[in-house]
Amino acid sequence: MKKWIRGTLILALMISILSLVACSTSSTDTKDSKTSTEKQKTIGIVQIVEHPSLDASRQGFIDALKANGYEDGKQIKLDYQNAQGQVQNLTTISQKFVNDKVDLIFAIATPSAQAAAQQTKDIPILITAVTDPVTAGVVKSMDKPGTNVTGTTDMNPVKDQLALVKEVKPSAKKVGIIYNTGEANSEVQIKIAKEVAPELGLNLELIGITNSSEVKQAADALAAKVDAIYVPTDNTVVSALDSVLKVAEQTKIPVVVGEGDSVKKGGLITYGLDYYKLGYQTGEMAVKILKGEAKPQDMPIETQKDMKLIINKKAAKSMGVELSEELLKKADEVIE
Repeated sequence: MKKWIRGTLILALMISILSLVACSTSSTDTKDSKTSTEKQKTIGIVQIVEHPSLDASRQGFIDALKANGYEDGKQIKLDYQNAQGQVQNLTTISQKFVNDKVDLIFAIATPSAQAAAQQTKDIPILITAVTDPVTAGVVKSMDKPGTNVTGTTDMNPVKDQLALVKEVKPSAKKVGIIYNTGEANSEVQIKIAKEVAPELGLNLELIGITNSSEVKQAADALAAKVDAIYVPTDNTVVSALDSVLKVAEQTKIPVVVGEGDSVKKGGLITYGLDYYKLGYQTGEMAVKILKGEAKPQDMPIETQKDMKLIINKKAAKSMGVELSEELLKKADEVIE
């Protein structure tokens, strides 16, 4: 009888211990899962269209986050959405981010920034590839945004870039520019170009378009009238840059572009930004917000100070341009 009671007591004790261990393990798992969930933040990325510069800025942003301990799938979850050049898609994407209650939005290019800023005044928004955030209406000033938006500007050295026309074709008098009349950043650059062209001894021939399918026709129209073509950082035109380059090569007209990635794609020359570095710089700003070290309204819009002179020798040959040794020596990068 005593032996039976002792066996029962031992069995009961073992069951109790196993139950406590199971409860403890379950509690720990729940706690760990909860902690992991709490730590992971969601970042919505919205981009107006795919082209090398915008893609590079997105990659720079992601790399900066990773370098600072925010890796996709671990500490953060990235939700990348591309509007495929359709402005109306930007509103839908931005509304999705707000409904999903993301912790931060990264908006690439002016239309994306404007759409995101219209949908939320609370979620922090980091912008890049935005030429004039004040004119775009997403911040109150460059030094103190005063809104939930901050980031980096890709304001071009338009005068320095237009001056390159004379460097590659000293006889040039008239420069053609194709731009999207619906892009605020393009309007800003056109305004600057109009102001500085007379100082450089240049006249402008402007053609406004509304979508990328019109770029080829615009380039054909310009070819008969101008000595060179200038492509600013207009997302619609850059996304269809091949059309411009094809016309330029056929008619032997030099194409000066607004950023380095377009030179690598076949443009002749630029003096301008590195969009990967610009995106990386924006990512470092995002890290400060994610860590709670800063708020967008108090963070000045940053600019990239290191401009580069980049030349494509293969494009020069295709466009019938003879580059001087002096110009080549000044280049930071020469693409053979």
